[in-house]
Amino acid sequence: MSEGQAFDKSLLEGKDRNELVAIATSLGQKPPARAKKADVITLIMELVGAEPASPVDSAAAEPELPLGDSSTTSADEAGEEESGAEPEDGSDTSDGDVEDLQVENPTTDDASDPSAEEPSAGRSDEGSAPEADRNRNDRDQQGAQPRNQGNGNVEPGNRADPQQPQAEDGEGNRRRRRRGRDRNRHQEDEMVNAEPVDVEGFVDLRDEGYGFLRVDGYLPSPADAYISVKQVRQFGLRKGDVVTGKSRAANRNEKNPALIQLDAVNGVAVADLAADRPAFDKLTPLYPDEPLRLEQPEFPENMTARIVDLLAPIGKGQRGLVVSPPKAGKTTVMKDIIRAVERNHPEVHVIVLLVDERPEEVTDLRRWVLNGEVAASTFDRPSEEHVALAELVIERAKRLVESGKDVLVFLDGITRLTRAYNLIAPGNGRTMAGGMDTTALYPPKK
Repeated sequence: MSEGQAFDKSLLEGKDRNELVAIATSLGQKPPARAKKADVITLIMELVGAEPASPVDSAAAEPELPLGDSSTTSADEAGEEESGAEPEDGSDTSDGDVEDLQVENPTTDDASDPSAEEPSAGRSDEGSAPEADRNRNDRDQQGAQPRNQGNGNVEPGNRADPQQPQAEDGEGNRRRRRRGRDRNRHQEDEMVNAEPVDVEGFVDLRDEGYGFLRVDGYLPSPADAYISVKQVRQFGLRKGDVVTGKSRAANRNEKNPALIQLDAVNGVAVADLAADRPAFDKLTPLYPDEPLRLEQPEFPENMTARIVDLLAPIGKGQRGLVVSPPKAGKTTVMKDIIRAVERNHPEVHVIVLLVDERPEEVTDLRRWVLNGEVAASTFDRPSEEHVALAELVIERAKRLVESGKDVLVFLDGITRLTRAYNLIAPGNGRTMAGGMDTTALYPPKK
């Protein structure tokens, strides 16, 4: 058996393009990068010597013999060699059948389809041999046609038949995609059409312009509503504002609900919002001139408040530090001051900020405070949460001051907050004693 017979064209058409390129490369010539599959098959047949030398020689060999006569003659000769008699089935082949064989090039699906072999299985051995020779002659003649047309052209029949299953698969894929889009659209419509719910919380803005409405205290939660950049600019929202409105449920591709309606900002209706809201940075700082009296005549046993009034009086607009060794009772002093301010000055809004504290101390202070707020981040939370909580609480206090209210913020403790800033701040190479970076000292001053 020669190499041309071993590399049968029907077998080569059953392989994919990568395998054909590998075969052609192993034979000594690598096909072009953009060569089509039919061109690679033609190149392989030329390399093994199975293709005719040139279209001129093929035409000179049989100048006047029609294609139908050639196939019929070869089939008759093969039948006489096998059985010595002319096969009945071979003699019934008409010119129209031969033309059909010439147009329809055998593909991989036709070669591997068992149904294509059923007619030949019903024939005798005498009829199967002429049929095989006739198919082989048709393939040889069809394989020579792409060479006559040039390397860049391929017979239309060879180009259409292999792509017919792919076209059907593509149509099926498009139908499946349309069904998937329709199904997702129906689900999204159901979720979007859900009834909006009332929400209220603190505005927490990001540097990019958008933000979230913290509905469960100052810390993030899955129920937080998304605030778009357009809403922030339209209503002039600032970090720390208290917003009341309505939100819709999150869609399939969203993580949080979305704020769709704003009713009030800091207790003021949206229609009554002032266009020129005062900014905290533009307010005039003054010395404290109004004292906060801590002594409580109805509770004479509270000596801490009386001592503070005598030795270190506190006024509105003043900053103060409680410094003491560990386990010296500074938390008790802070609790006495909080209770005295709440009883003697109910107009003052008290905010207690606990950073990196024990959970039991957080519970104790929440039970101790009468009317104020308690914002806490326990020691088991990351440093990023400590910093985010402290910044949001300070911004909330600024918004209250802008609206004309007196605010008293208790921070416990500033040392742990500085350590949290030191852990998340990018190092600048200037480290002081104790491992403290210089960039971590500025934020706690705010």
